[in-house]
Amino acid sequence: MELPHELATALDVAARSPRLLVTSDFDGTLSPIVNNPADARPLPDAGQALIELADLPATSAALISGRALRDLRTLSSMPPTVSLVGSHGAEFDSGFATDIDLGLLQKITDTLASIASGKPGVTVETKPASVALHVRNASPVHGAAALREARAASDSWNAYATEGKAVLEFAVISTDKGEAIDILRERHGATAVVFFGDDVTDEKAFRRLRDADIGVKVGPGETAAAYRVDSPESVATTLRYVLDVRRHLSDQQ
Repeated sequence: MELPHELATALDVAARSPRLLVTSDFDGTLSPIVNNPADARPLPDAGQALIELADLPATSAALISGRALRDLRTLSSMPPTVSLVGSHGAEFDSGFATDIDLGLLQKITDTLASIASGKPGVTVETKPASVALHVRNASPVHGAAALREARAASDSWNAYATEGKAVLEFAVISTDKGEAIDILRERHGATAVVFFGDDVTDEKAFRRLRDADIGVKVGPGETAAAYRVDSPESVATTLRYVLDVRRHLSDQQ
């Protein structure tokens, strides 16, 4: 697959930046969307390209996911050289930036479990600082009812709601993938960032990017990203392109 000319040209420029940070969402970006979230795995070519990028001089790589950090670490199988950020940008290896309201977290968990009960295909995923209601495997009727009931119940919660593809998540701390990119940028001293994302939760990251950065939207939908590719397979091709250009420049130095 050939990259769009405009994207290839932009990546050529980014690859020449003194310190490059390549970041990506996980589900729907590095890994295809699957019915069972526990079955998600990065496409081999995409995962390997990210790992090899992290091994290049003056180059860093990271995954920023809505997954709990513990799950992201298990499912991605990334080595320590690739930074991992979970819970939509709120969960780093060092922990959370603020205290977690465990009482509210339990209340949300219990309420969503009650909503999911009796609705086949509706499931609840608990994370260290949030709870997600998944409706991907539910019928349209059951899925719509579950989301409607969850929105209504959330009116009494001091929680942060994030709606993605067939999922509604409630966090008891603020989450922001854009802020996570800023933290990673500072941590690695990056002069340019490339970020891949497919969901509405990735838009905060796209909007936080700077002039030297590149945002790549995966799949359809409105976006603040300047560039777009079709699928996780296209992400793998794009990552390999960045890797080849960056490695060639490194070999010349």
